[in-house]
Amino acid sequence: MQNTLTGSTGSDLRRMRRLPTGVAVAGLTVSLIVGVTVETSTLWGFAPIVLYGLLAALGMPILRATAVAVVSGLLILLPGARTALDMATEAATDQVTVIGIVILLGGALAEILRATGAAAAIVTAAMRFVGTSNPTAVGAGIMVTCLLLVGALGTLAGALAVAVPVLLPIAARAGLTRSATASAIFIGGCAGFAVAPFASGNIAIMGAADIGYLGYLLHGGGPLAAVSLAVGMIVVPWMQRRTRDLDDHYAPDELVALPTDTGDDRRATRATIAFAVTLAVVLVVATVTTAGIVLPIVALPLMAVATALGAGMSPKAFVTSAFRGAAALAWLFVLFFGLAVLFTAIARINPFSVVLGSYGTDIAHLSPFLLAMTVALIGWVGVPGASAAQVVLVDRVFGELAAAAGIGSGVWVVVLLFASKADTYGPLPNVNMLGVMGLCRSAGVRNILITGWAVLVPAVVLYTAMIYLGTR
Repeated sequence: MQNTLTGSTGSDLRRMRRLPTGVAVAGLTVSLIVGVTVETSTLWGFAPIVLYGLLAALGMPILRATAVAVVSGLLILLPGARTALDMATEAATDQVTVIGIVILLGGALAEILRATGAAAAIVTAAMRFVGTSNPTAVGAGIMVTCLLLVGALGTLAGALAVAVPVLLPIAARAGLTRSATASAIFIGGCAGFAVAPFASGNIAIMGAADIGYLGYLLHGGGPLAAVSLAVGMIVVPWMQRRTRDLDDHYAPDELVALPTDTGDDRRATRATIAFAVTLAVVLVVATVTTAGIVLPIVALPLMAVATALGAGMSPKAFVTSAFRGAAALAWLFVLFFGLAVLFTAIARINPFSVVLGSYGTDIAHLSPFLLAMTVALIGWVGVPGASAAQVVLVDRVFGELAAAAGIGSGVWVVVLLFASKADTYGPLPNVNMLGVMGLCRSAGVRNILITGWAVLVPAVVLYTAMIYLGTR
């Protein structure tokens, strides 16, 4: 039978599913042969990374692709029991695993904010501040609100899942179309994700470039957020004009806001104030210090406790909510621990010494601009996966080469940001776009693609200019 959506038959789909499995089996077989016959150090150490990217590109779930890559690395290395134990210890304390812990803590905080009503209160307060008098003001308010909430929570999907039920009735009453609403939410949310101090991808960039939060904002996240908002002020009104005469409006039954979980505005207000004050203190500390990845490990639980105390949440409810939020992201922790094991194995295989030994002189004379742009493009089109995983992967593969070519930390921030976040805006539809469309009950794939491209083009121009000026 033919699938009416894809045009593929059942046998075609089964063959498509079998292809990644066949590639995985072939890759593991080659890895075992290499492990038995080839001594380290060897360029074959890059094989697990190539296999990882290929499997992910063929559609294998990223967690499964990571597991295959880990096994590939271990087969090439063939460590003894003592070495394997040492590797496990190294991986458990590796910065990559610590990023996984930060993700769990961020999930716990997001759930505390949702359960106390603080997240919904932030959305409501922001919209009251910008006003709801006309569609243009509402569109701008939605962008700013999503930027604030995503920036505070450090998670795109989680923050928007909280914000959108509150925002949709406001958009509907103002007459915003579904497509215009989706554009505003997508642009604002992605801008917030670019500047979020505790987003895992941004933490990974700061760690890889050895730069503080203020430096990250100046070199990478700030310009992307500014470009996004500037483009949004043009694109959202244009999208409204483009779709206002079409059957793209919200129905009357969508004018009613969904109830919050707390039902207690005073409790939510206290929780919001406690969260905002604690966040402000943390941001000041992040700006004036170079605490690095230690800061979110301390700050995220502190903000969660402060928010819960402000709301008067019981210890049992706090633990239950925090566990539920962290548990939803447990698979990402497993992913990052697996990556830590993979990179530990690759470091012991040590293919980088072969590259630097053979081509180090040539790399040192390579144009830093061309190398930086090449790495950025490889990350954009060739390294699929979660944004933080992309950052870690690109940095581990190309970091030493970039250093040898004289690429500084500021330019490396731009490269890693482009490599990990450019695919959010295009050129193809992605889960972030489709997720926003689903939340906004919109079916305009073409419109959300236009929105993404409208941000992507000026962002590419800006970052290319920044890389060129930074490598002169």
